[in-house]
Amino acid sequence: MTAPSFPTFASLNGAPRLTGTPRLLVTSVILTLVAIGGTFLLDPYRNYQLAVIAAYFCATAGLTMLVGLTGQLSLGHAALMAAGGYGYALTANASTDAGVDGVARFLVSLVGAVVVAGLAGLLLGLAAARLRGPYLAGLTLAVVIALPAVTSVFSGVFRGDQGLQIAYDGVPPFLRTLIAVEQWQAWVAILVTSVTVTVLAGLRRGRAGLRMRAVHGDETAARLSGVPAGRVKVFAFTMSSISAGVGGALLCFVTQSVSPGAYTLAFSLLLLVAVVIGGLGSIGGAALGAVVVVLLPWLIGTATAALELPADVEQRLSGNVSVLVFGLLLIVVTAVWPGGIAGALGRRMPRARDQVAAGTPVAPADAPPPAVPVTTSTSSVSHSIPTETER
Repeated sequence: MTAPSFPTFASLNGAPRLTGTPRLLVTSVILTLVAIGGTFLLDPYRNYQLAVIAAYFCATAGLTMLVGLTGQLSLGHAALMAAGGYGYALTANASTDAGVDGVARFLVSLVGAVVVAGLAGLLLGLAAARLRGPYLAGLTLAVVIALPAVTSVFSGVFRGDQGLQIAYDGVPPFLRTLIAVEQWQAWVAILVTSVTVTVLAGLRRGRAGLRMRAVHGDETAARLSGVPAGRVKVFAFTMSSISAGVGGALLCFVTQSVSPGAYTLAFSLLLLVAVVIGGLGSIGGAALGAVVVVLLPWLIGTATAALELPADVEQRLSGNVSVLVFGLLLIVVTAVWPGGIAGALGRRMPRARDQVAAGTPVAPADAPPPAVPVTTSTSSVSHSIPTETER
């Protein structure tokens, strides 16, 4: 019995191309370099927005994997982001008191954020493995609602509504003459997000992703097939929580603070809206959702300020217009594109891609259909048609 082979190259019209994990890694590196190079074309505020988009992308990528692949509805991912943010801030302050700073402090603090968010996700995952539907949604909803109360009760640690502030993380000395602090923050956010999302994409494409889809499709059939449905759910919730925690840590790194007021129920629902608009289960859709969450409120605020409305009217519209637009956008997208923006873009791609991947030449749109050759033998069982001489 021969061992199964896992090819990493496939032929495309005679030219080899990468497939599987190598292709994923190469794509990740290329996109990361393009994003880092793009920071040189942006002003400081746009780089700040790019860093925030990267942080939100971590959260939406984990959430779309959780909801889209396993069917576990989470309304409390904002609380998991807050867990990562508080874990980062507490570890960063402890490292500062110990005399650790710079890149070492950032890495240690990031590990602290991953540990805190992972433990929180593990506890929620153990409960989620026994709940489903509205019960699971209610549990996660209670977590995000209870966040301000927890920070108030343990105000000595979390400083209540004021939150925690961390020491300033500036640009490393060897880069201070080249880039500004906002560009450095964008670089860090892009690199960390690239690693996080690449891991999630690898899980989605591998055996773990197949098990998640099996549990989502039919949990009973998955159990009969030997798939441990409970463990799959716990694993998915934990990885999604870690991804959200990394996003919270990046937000804390960028804003130099973390507070419960930034992770409200409205923000948690906004993350869910983002993954639905982008496309459930799609990493690209999660990226599109993160861009919409960050840029749409800014565009609405800019348009509202350009109208020169009275101060009281502008104050009433502040925040409410964004919620209204997000609600309308959610209705339109779900009605017109049930698969989200990513699904709509995927359907519009030409079928020529599949034909080229299969090695079939692509004919022009106005070319006549190819002639079907008449064969004299269809299988080993059939006999050839005798010619006139043989007769």
